[in-house]
Parts: sequence; C-alpha cells; structure tokens
Amino acid sequence: MSAEHDPLHQPSAPIVTEPVPDLQLQLLVRLLGQDAEAALPITLTVGGAFLHGDLISHEAWTTGWAHSLHGVDGPGAKLLERFPEQVDEVVEEKQGRSVPQRLPQWIHLRDATGVAAGGGSAVMPLWRGRLADVSGWSLGKPK
Repeated sequence: MSAEHDPLHQPSAPIVTEPVPDLQLQLLVRLLGQDAEAALPITLTVGGAFLHGDLISHEAWTTGWAHSLHGVDGPGAKLLERFPEQVDEVVEEKQGRSVPQRLPQWIHLRDATGVAAGGGSAVMPLWRGRLADVSGWSLGKPK
C-alpha cells in the first residue's frame, strides 16, 4: 500500500479545540442563579492564579455593576447609567427570549481577591469571567 492511499499517512486538517467548562461548576452557577440573594464562598484557578470570593448570580452581579457605574465621574458618566439594562435588552433580543435555556457560560464573584504565583494580590469588588477559563475550583476560601 502506498503512502498516498494509506489513511495513516494522509495529511489532516488541524483540529481547533476550545476549552470546555466544567459541567458541575456550570450547574452550580445555574443553581445559584435561582436566588439573587444567594452567595457561596469559592476559590477558582484561572490562568494559573488563584481567585477567591463569593460566587453570586448574574442578576446580583448586574445589579452591583449597575450600581458601580453610577459612581463614575466625567463627561460620559450619564451614558453609563443605563448601560447594563441596554446590554440585557440586546442579549434578550438576540436570544429571542428573556431567560437563556443553555448552561451558563460566565461566572460572577463579589469581593474577589486574585493571588498570582509571585504572591501579589488584587482585590475586586465585582468580577466576571468565562467559565471555560476556569481550570479548577473548590468551595470555600483560603484561610
């Protein structure tokens, strides 16, 4: 059999892969989304760094984000006041329904602290990240 007809020696097109979110974490995020008041302490590994804070719903994050935009000063501050609602309107319009039926693709934390390998840290009142970028997680925060 010649290499030309041998399937093991045929050039193949590159395969493009995307990170896949952890199903259990997606289900936990979806469960938490049922109560805008709920929060769970969680530690994530994202990009080789640790991130810990309170896991909150998308609704709680949107409310906090909208509130933080009211504190922005400058000539464009008035434009930002309705920005979160406009984003939600566009998402609803694109999806054709008000509640997405698929599993969540984003994770939201309140009072998040990021700790890099060198020991430096950053504190963020609100944080939003792509679930597919989370490579590990644990309930609870470091002591």
